[in-house]
Amino acid sequence: MKSSNGNRMIFAFLAWVLALALPFCGAAAETTAADSPRAGREIIEELAVYYGTYGDEADGKTAELLDELSAADPAAGAKWRSIMDLWKAVGGDLEINENILPDGLPETDELCLVVLGFQLNPDGSMKDELIERLKVAKASAEKYPNALIVCTGGGTAAENPDATEAGEMAKWLVENGLDAQRVIVEDQSLTTAQNAIYTWQTLTGQYPQVKQLAIISSDYHIATGALLFGAEASLQAGEAGKETITVVSNAAWHAPSGTLSAMFQAGALIELSGDVETAFDIYYETYDIHELPALNKGE
Repeated sequence: MKSSNGNRMIFAFLAWVLALALPFCGAAAETTAADSPRAGREIIEELAVYYGTYGDEADGKTAELLDELSAADPAAGAKWRSIMDLWKAVGGDLEINENILPDGLPETDELCLVVLGFQLNPDGSMKDELIERLKVAKASAEKYPNALIVCTGGGTAAENPDATEAGEMAKWLVENGLDAQRVIVEDQSLTTAQNAIYTWQTLTGQYPQVKQLAIISSDYHIATGALLFGAEASLQAGEAGKETITVVSNAAWHAPSGTLSAMFQAGALIELSGDVETAFDIYYETYDIHELPALNKGE
């Protein structure tokens, strides 16, 4: 019986010690979790969504998030500061040139015209809007006869898996008088963000002479194109053996309708960062902004 009583006393003492220790363990765990730095992807998501939702009203919040990102990853912080500056610029005073590129661009193959695609008809034929973009590209390519031309866009024909936007675009340009050797086909991309990613990879990998880009699309799409191609250049800056390519101009067809919101641009920037799932939640309008802390307009 003495042994049994002794065991009970030992177990009771250990239970008392454990009861005292648990609150402190929990507090320590909470402190550690609160103090641990967040992943860069989470910070970038908030950065893009806040600015895409509130615009300049979110300046205080975006500055705070950029500081947090810089503390966690100085290189990423510097790149995203540049991207945010670009986003503000294209949303403000971006000049859009109608129908043809302006004077003063390089007269050599240092210049590349990037023609952004548009969804094909189910049978693989091009819609009128894409043909109008190609007319702008043709006029601009004739004005700058040494420039290269990238046609970008993948397979979007519901009933014709062999047709791609870029392939149909390139065929039209050649049939309408452009030298096929000038035309580059990027036919893997399905979003504007992918247009930027794959075009940048193609040009830096195979056409190192290209240093400047001119974006060609419908007028409502130019700002998004300039933002994403400029952002991709910022994200890839510093890659070994790859020089920066800059967006220097644009030309556009004046579409009778069409718009792309700042929130769509936020999704595209998030896609560039590598978070495709969140990007498509934004594209399909299933992303819940209310999951983020409310914006303090006084920030």
